Amino acid sequence: MLCARVLRVNVSTGHAGVKTRVLILCTGNSARSQMAEGLLRHDAGERFEVHSAGTHPTAVRPEAVAVMREIGIDISGHHSKSVTDLDGPPFDIVLTVCDHARESCPVFFGGARRLHRDFEDPAAVQGSEEQRLAAFRRVRDELRTYLHDLRG
Repeated sequence: MLCARVLRVNVSTGHAGVKTRVLILCTGNSARSQMAEGLLRHDAGERFEVHSAGTHPTAVRPEAVAVMREIGIDISGHHSKSVTDLDGPPFDIVLTVCDHARESCPVFFGGARRLHRDFEDPAAVQGSEEQRLAAFRRVRDELRTYLHDLRG
């Protein structure tokens, strides 16, 4: 029940001037969810109020910052947040980007639209710096394609 407190539906969605509130959830809130937050905010920030959090937050990976900078998006000011620390109005959409986060938050009260896709964890890739960066780029690009469909 870790996530039940914060994941409620926003009944005001659809009214003029109200942005759709999106929570992007992952385990560490260090790579996938941070990149997804930066992408969605950059590409559709006029329509979405975007937040990310982790079930067990760590620290934002420097590789995530670097590959986002390559495409002109600065996430260097982001920090990892716990899902239990989120305040504010309820979320309209909860997007999990790893299986562990989905399994850790199986119950969402209130009817928030729940979306899930398991993306490879680029932070788990071993190898040279270039191999690690290549993994982060691949996941970044997969996230962007996936989020394009969400934006509609």
